[in-house]
Amino acid sequence: MESSNDAVRVGVLSLHNSKETKAILNAVEDLGHEPVWLRRENTAVSIRDGEVSLEPDVDVVANRLLLSNTEEPAEGLGLAATFERIRPMLNRPGATLTAIHKFATAATLADWNVRVPDALLALSNDRLNRGRERFGDVGVYKTAIGTHGGGTWKVDLSDPVNPRVGNRQAFLQELIERDETQHRDLRVYVVGDRIIGAMHRYAPEGDWRTNVALGGAVEDVTDEIPDEARETALYAADVIDLDYVGVDLVEANDGWYVLEMNPTAGFKGPYEATGKSPAPYIAKLAVEHVGGSVDDDRVRELSGTLDDSTPSSMPREERPAPGETPTIGYIEDVVVSGTSGSQSTLAKSDTGATRTSIDTSLAAAIGAGPIKSLTRVRSGSQKSGKARPVVDLVVGIGGTQHTVTASVEDRSHMNYPLLLGRDILKHYQVDVRRRSDSDQPQPNEDVLEE
Repeated sequence: MESSNDAVRVGVLSLHNSKETKAILNAVEDLGHEPVWLRRENTAVSIRDGEVSLEPDVDVVANRLLLSNTEEPAEGLGLAATFERIRPMLNRPGATLTAIHKFATAATLADWNVRVPDALLALSNDRLNRGRERFGDVGVYKTAIGTHGGGTWKVDLSDPVNPRVGNRQAFLQELIERDETQHRDLRVYVVGDRIIGAMHRYAPEGDWRTNVALGGAVEDVTDEIPDEARETALYAADVIDLDYVGVDLVEANDGWYVLEMNPTAGFKGPYEATGKSPAPYIAKLAVEHVGGSVDDDRVRELSGTLDDSTPSSMPREERPAPGETPTIGYIEDVVVSGTSGSQSTLAKSDTGATRTSIDTSLAAAIGAGPIKSLTRVRSGSQKSGKARPVVDLVVGIGGTQHTVTASVEDRSHMNYPLLLGRDILKHYQVDVRRRSDSDQPQPNEDVLEE
């Protein structure tokens, strides 16, 4: 354990390139301590002569493993349990397991007198459907493990439901709506024993789910949060024993109910609504957890910016062996360079596109060019396609640079400013399950592609 005058080595356990992980690591460094990104490329645990050691060594681990959207969450939980045995950890695996399983969350909270919607989990089809009438004509049908609104449906209970969706257990839950015309809930972000921010989330048009990842709007209510909601959120975080968590509540006629708890809640929504990033507060909690100290004024200052740029502590990616084709993700972190500068950005892999394309604004920002020629690219249902300028562009992926002739187009209405075509993807295998923005799945994928 470090003394209060020493730099604390804070390890963030995260196997994905999430914006939230980057923000926490950057905050640790900005607070004068040493961030360590615990990833596949650099991490090992060794047992030798009865001694357990961790490399790289850290003083404390902040668990940011994404478990609710993985096929085998038990693998991640086992990994987190390994780290917990040898170093102090924030968001320990036992608490995380309870939180990612929505019914386990509800059962635990109900046992501690926290109001949750009525719900029914049954292992047989017959038992689940024999109990569905108690929820009325319309109910909520959920997979026990899911994230960002996925695996959640509002269902007509005149029709039977299945106790499983694919390989996920599912359950029924009471639908709580005070106002049928305005679907909203309350997300409260808790770090330690304090509320960092609170926001109302409003469902997008044509939907009833309020998730920001699905296009929900947000409104800052940090200063107006009712006392009951505030106390319920703090008490729920304490009951589940989470160090940082997004608590989702909904107001009924008889008070506030907890809907779900998310131990890897995104920062985008809270920051958009409140102008405050949770990252410095999580960094502060980790440092102080092992006796380190931080400047509270600096924490407040840093919280005014969501710095999710690539951290200096990002380990170097392993280079493939000679003759081995490297793998990249469906969404990948890249660096694009032009005549006047370079920028880190997210790129989408599209094996159906012949040519890489870049957004007009990004091309201008890095000085991509000069324009070499015009190319006609087919797009959507337009058989003739559109004429687009093409420029030379340097794209860096994991330390390898590719110089390609890319088309320039307005991609401001799309989710990603850069699209990787076959001119780059021919050098890689694409793993569609891997994406650098997996904490923040985009609700509207690009539908207008080459």
